[in-house]
Amino acid sequence: MDDYSKAEKRYKNQIIYKMKQVGTYNASFMYTIDALAKVLAEYEKTVKQYERTGRQVMVKHTNKSGATNIVKNPLYQAIEKQWDNIVAYSRELGLTPAGLKRIQDKGNTSKKKSRLERVLHELTI
Repeated sequence: MDDYSKAEKRYKNQIIYKMKQVGTYNASFMYTIDALAKVLAEYEKTVKQYERTGRQVMVKHTNKSGATNIVKNPLYQAIEKQWDNIVAYSRELGLTPAGLKRIQDKGNTSKKKSRLERVLHELTI
């Protein structure tokens, strides 16, 4: 097993543990858990590479015609995109405050009923 696969497995176990801690774990979420574990492992790899190359946000790039320009470091761009994906997957799994609140609110529908809905419900009982 290579380091990347070990990192994925480690992240998968951490995600499941955290989901169980907040009460959002369900085996049917395994596809999303696997996706988040892969993104986290890739993020770790990209950050290490970014650090090894000097942690520069802006770098010089020479295009096909030979012109040199200052551009945003592709590694930094990858880190930004991966971070967005990590937050999105974490939110879906209830591992952010907003994601957890959304999941808890779905389970507590009585909280969202208007006064009229509650009165009508009581009349039908």
